[in-house]
Amino acid sequence: MLSALRGRPVLVAGAGVSGRSAASALVELGADVLVVDAAADRLAELPEGAEGAVGLTEPPPGTALVVTSPGWRPDAPLLRAAARAGIEVIGEPELAWRWSGPGGPAQGQGPRWLAVTGTNGKTTTVGMLTAMLRAAGRDAVACGNIGMPVIDAVRAGHRDLAVELSSFQLYWSPSVRPDGGALLNVAEDHLDWHGGMAGYLAAKARVLTGAVAVAGLDDPLAAGALTEAPAPRKVGATLGEPAPGQFGVLDDVLVDYAFGTGPLPLVGVPEVAPAGPSGRLDALVAAALARSSGVTVDQVGAGLRSFRPDPHRGAVVAEINGVRYVDDSKATNPHAADAALAGHRRVVWIAGGQLKGASVTDLILRHANKLVGVVLMGADREVFRDALLRHAPDVPTAEVSPGDHAPMTDAVRQATAMAAPGDVVLLAPAAASLDQFAGYAARGRAFEEAVAGLSAVAR
Repeated sequence: MLSALRGRPVLVAGAGVSGRSAASALVELGADVLVVDAAADRLAELPEGAEGAVGLTEPPPGTALVVTSPGWRPDAPLLRAAARAGIEVIGEPELAWRWSGPGGPAQGQGPRWLAVTGTNGKTTTVGMLTAMLRAAGRDAVACGNIGMPVIDAVRAGHRDLAVELSSFQLYWSPSVRPDGGALLNVAEDHLDWHGGMAGYLAAKARVLTGAVAVAGLDDPLAAGALTEAPAPRKVGATLGEPAPGQFGVLDDVLVDYAFGTGPLPLVGVPEVAPAGPSGRLDALVAAALARSSGVTVDQVGAGLRSFRPDPHRGAVVAEINGVRYVDDSKATNPHAADAALAGHRRVVWIAGGQLKGASVTDLILRHANKLVGVVLMGADREVFRDALLRHAPDVPTAEVSPGDHAPMTDAVRQATAMAAPGDVVLLAPAAASLDQFAGYAARGRAFEEAVAGLSAVAR
């Protein structure tokens, strides 16, 4: 019970956004809060009442609890030392869950949790779900991995939470049981962090342990996790015609065949944004969660029609001399890049970055016949290069060296030289961005700026 932490030492690992929010909540509880981070400058922004320490590798004696930021791996020296000492380690979403429970300040009167995870599509699905809940007049907020820490949303008193949860956050959330939880898909990602695919899948499957479990049935791993889930009600989502108990597509209309006596129309396929198979699956899963919480079919449709995708998710940046430039910088792993490439016929592909242990062989095998050219950049570009040499040796390939002053500008220029009218220059890196950029959004903005420079020359 969180009330037992009053006057006791609690350690927060990481002084980022979620760490600072956790520290603020713990100070409110009356705990003696110490925040640890490797960067001293981040400790300058701690909430009043919390102390800071740089580079601590063992919890101080008497520490009652450790609340870790999601990026901290279980084998981090500080967290390993806590485990050896028998100190419980949880994440910020777990703290928020306990805050809402019978032993927390909310005294069991906390908000409804509708949680979403998956290798790809989490942010879009949570955005769609939030739009549906708001169309129903709910006091809904998107939180978690999408931006606002869950503990902030709970403390602010919001009644409906659309919660995006990463595999890291789920790993550190052992008792979270959402009112509705959804697993979109599962593909290789963060294998270095989880120690392999089994650990990654186990973390993702935790989202399916609440009252209603939803999963994408066209993904074998997600479908298998739904079968094994302990949830009393299970709902599948498919891009095909749904069976009873499922959401799917019938005569070019998204339908609910789970929460009614027959297939109930939600919205026409052409009205779903982003377009394409991944956008439709996101919409179906969001609709399943919304319907599980009592949102009507009309409200689901209104929410989907009002929803606008975030930037860097398949946005057409410009068309210059018959070549379209598409920003899908959010494709930070091969599974996401697969969905991005699937939407185009002839592509000059800008790829590369940090693969985090994932393979690109299957991705290149599936799309080799549509690649007009490839421009590689980032730390793991040699992995892409080797796969292309083996499986698409005739595709022209260029590389941007890590020492280039403006790598994206060079990448866009080289891609443009390979493209012909009717082609698409697609930024879908299949890898993370932190080797060269502050994040996928910064990478996307760099792409937009580079294309804008081309456009200015074309004028």
